[in-house]
This record gives sequence, C-alpha cells and structure tokens, in this order.
Amino acid sequence: MKKKSQSKFENIATRITCWTGSSLAFGIAVGVVLTWIISGPFFHYSDTWQLVINTGTTIVTFLMVFLIQKSQNKDGKAIQLKLNELIAASRHASNRMVDIEDLTELELDVLHKYYAKLSEKAEADDDIHKSHSIDKANQEANTRQVLNGNDISNANNGDDVLGLSPAKVENK
Repeated sequence: MKKKSQSKFENIATRITCWTGSSLAFGIAVGVVLTWIISGPFFHYSDTWQLVINTGTTIVTFLMVFLIQKSQNKDGKAIQLKLNELIAASRHASNRMVDIEDLTELELDVLHKYYAKLSEKAEADDDIHKSHSIDKANQEANTRQVLNGNDISNANNGDDVLGLSPAKVENK
C-alpha cells in the first residue's frame, strides 16, 4: 500500500512524538533538571528560579498532551482497522464486532456480558478447541429448552434464551 502524503501537522507530530520517546530526549530532560538543580544556589533558590522550571515543564507538558493524543488517536484507528480486517477474514468470527468502537458504554457492557457468558460456556466445555458464538449458544439453549419441554415462545421468539440479544445492541 502506497503511503499517502501526510499533513504538515501530522508529519511534525509524528516526528516529535518519536523523538520525545527516545533515550536522547530523556537524557536531555534529565540534564535540564540537573542544570536547574545545580543552578539553585547561584540564584539563591529564588522565586524566579522556581518559576523557570515550573513554567518550562508546564508548557512542555501542555503541548505534549496534544501530540500524544494525536499519536494515540492514529494508533487506535490503525489497530481498529487491523482488528476489523481479522474479523472480516475469519469465517468463524462475528461481523457484529466490526466498528463496535462506535457503540455507547452501555452497549459495550451488553456485549461484555455476552462474552462473559460465552467464556463461562467455553470453560465448562470439555473440548478446549470447540468454538462458541452468541448465535450458537442461543441455538443450543433453545434446543435444550425444547428438549426439556419448556415453552420458548415467550423468550423473544426463542432468539434470546441467554438473556442477551445482539439485536438489542444492533438496534441502538
């Protein structure tokens, strides 16, 4: 895949983020702090001497917050796209998981409950290689209820015997 041209800000942000994460940048920061500490007696530990380090570190921290956030946003998008590709490429994966980062916190909690249930089901299973899915778990629960003579017509038309329906998440 060819690399598209980046905006000037993105290019600068990437370079600064990479540089500030280097050993050299850390060494320079330590050097600045040591120089400031050593210079204390020459300035009689004055208010101005303290103000210099406080102002400098505040400015650097303020600017770095935005650069780090820019970098994390880009990395987060790239990771989401890679995960979406893996989901799309796997015939056993649920395509419901593509773009779940756009769901609300409550919708993500519902999905978390699904997977907690599936995890419990997988742990109880003797075969560690057996694949479990939300749909398969509901289907097996429906089958068990029918075999046990229970009426499943009241359980959302039998779609949600586990008490957690993907439709609840998808319809929001």
